[in-house]
Amino acid sequence: MAQQKTGAQALNAQLEDKVSRSVALLQQAVRDHGTVTYSCSLGAESMVLTDLIWTQAPAIDIFTLDTGRLHEQTYTLLEMLERRYQRRMRLIHPQSQAVEAWVAANGINGFYYDVAARKSCCHLRKIEPFARAIKGFGAWVTGVRHEQSADRAQIPAVEFDAANGLHKVSPILDWTHDDVWAYIRAKGLVYNPLHDQGFPSIGCSPCTRAIEPGEDNRAGRWWWENTDSRECGLQSRARPAAKAPA
Repeated sequence: MAQQKTGAQALNAQLEDKVSRSVALLQQAVRDHGTVTYSCSLGAESMVLTDLIWTQAPAIDIFTLDTGRLHEQTYTLLEMLERRYQRRMRLIHPQSQAVEAWVAANGINGFYYDVAARKSCCHLRKIEPFARAIKGFGAWVTGVRHEQSADRAQIPAVEFDAANGLHKVSPILDWTHDDVWAYIRAKGLVYNPLHDQGFPSIGCSPCTRAIEPGEDNRAGRWWWENTDSRECGLQSRARPAAKAPA
């Protein structure tokens, strides 16, 4: 769990170097792919990337998915970000008729009882809106880090996302948990107060819980399922990177 409530601190040389490389990767993405968008999860990593993009690579678009089941603290954080940077973040919503049909078929919290139902809920609340949000862009930015999971440990910094038909850029892959929070403290960034309550990863309210000491950082996501199924589908399972089309 992060100890965030200390005063501002200077970044050490190693983290300064990581920041420089992350900014360079973001700026290179704009040069290489033209239109670039960032899928902001509003977690701790997102506070870092939002700050880097809105201060160092402002040509990159930022959007976030409002699934309709987010924590109230997450909505408050979104407002705080927009006030701090004096910019609007694109807010993407699921199709209301699809949500209504899902609830009618499965119940308001039917995702707890069936993996297929949970994945279909993630699809209509996250995957389909995400596909709409990135349509027309040359690349999308993600805040995943290698240490988050075994699957994410194998993700390259830049790869062609064949499923979505554009490049995917991951600028903070080599950042550690401590790096993320050192940057947040040094820059005095806002962040979701749920992080102080044992939530290293924050998604939809009914599908996220605080973790226990010693648990993996992703243990609080879809905790009632087998670990093999605990992804929503935005981040693909580990596989050889697809080559970009010639």
